[in-house]
Amino acid sequence: MILKHSGRAWAEMKNGHILAGFGFGPILAGLFFKEAMQSGNFSRLIAGEIDGEIVRALRENDGTYHLNIAAHGTVERSRIGTVEVFDLTDRGDRCEFVKGLSEATEIVTALPSVALYEKGDPAPAEMIAEALSVSRTEEKIIYTAENNNRAAELLEEAVFSHGKSGNIQFLNTVIGKMSRVVSEPDEIRELGLAPVVPDFNRAFLVEEFSRILVSRTTLPGLRPGIGVFIEKEDLLPFEEAKLYGHNAIHALLGFLGALKGCTRMAELKEDREVFSTARRAFLDESGAALIRKYGNTGEKLFTEEGYRDYAEDLLQRITDPCLGDTVKRACRDPIRKLGYNDRLFGTMQLALEQGIEPENTALGALAGVCWLACIQDSGLPDSLRVHNWQKLSNGQIDEILRSIWGKGEGEQADVLIRLMQKVRPRLLEIIST
Repeated sequence: MILKHSGRAWAEMKNGHILAGFGFGPILAGLFFKEAMQSGNFSRLIAGEIDGEIVRALRENDGTYHLNIAAHGTVERSRIGTVEVFDLTDRGDRCEFVKGLSEATEIVTALPSVALYEKGDPAPAEMIAEALSVSRTEEKIIYTAENNNRAAELLEEAVFSHGKSGNIQFLNTVIGKMSRVVSEPDEIRELGLAPVVPDFNRAFLVEEFSRILVSRTTLPGLRPGIGVFIEKEDLLPFEEAKLYGHNAIHALLGFLGALKGCTRMAELKEDREVFSTARRAFLDESGAALIRKYGNTGEKLFTEEGYRDYAEDLLQRITDPCLGDTVKRACRDPIRKLGYNDRLFGTMQLALEQGIEPENTALGALAGVCWLACIQDSGLPDSLRVHNWQKLSNGQIDEILRSIWGKGEGEQADVLIRLMQKVRPRLLEIIST
């Protein structure tokens, strides 16, 4: 079923909030714009995008688009609009977008990486600074939706380097909502998805989940127009739960699935050994360590019951066939995901600091190293690439990790590598079953 203009009718939105965002992808389109529409509090939605193809397609469709929402075992279609969209590679469009930023009460950056804050001519940080210098609103909040627990601080620093004026607050976010862009025509048909606009070659697929955590707004004169977000005084514990729980287990399942030759994450639910490994890593390693670290916060998440509910819910969502998540997507950007302080090795370090030996998480990390050594365009030196991951020596595993970590390597490196070598026989058993 297609729902026309989900939420309140556009004409009823009279409360004066304006939302402007960078990066028209599933986070901006499927979370922020969707929730803004449903709130009934926004008079305008404004998007800046560098992909001229999608800008033209949206304009030809009068600024409306379709969203596919995985919920309760089915995929529902929703039509969202109207969105004003501007091509940031066009000088005239860019000027209009900056004008929109100056009039916005809320701004969102939904970029692939915080590294893009200062990329481009002009860069997003520079455009925000220009908009703030001529701002037509007294106060603004800026949501940073990149997957980085210091995104708000990094964007604030970048904007301030270009100068600023006005009363603004930069907010971090913890976005546990899974989403993807589906671009294969066969997969779009197989999943029964509606393209972003008719006859377009992409579809946005997001899960219904919308329990999004954000930094608490402290501006006295501005109440956020999107009221469903949950404000927290201190987001760091929840950011670590996202990185060392959700992100770590997603990568663990993906790397194990890749070695087993799986294509869809949903297949892993039927693999008892892989799924139980993920559950043990989630509960006994990630969960146990985070509960020991943050159990005194009084937050339900950091209790045995709360974290168990969190883990079991996520394990089901990660492998939900309606979301159609792929092993390939879970494994993408392996060099970053195998970074010393990233999801897998960061979880292992956290566990070790709390007196827990993270053997199950180490299995996922080792699977990632083995898979990386076998793929084309891995970014590794030729001397560290193999055709058969089972023939990797302990010395090669050591070299691969040292190559990935480089100067980021810390004092726990030797312990982490020994742990991976220890679990190697068990990885061979899991993959061979």
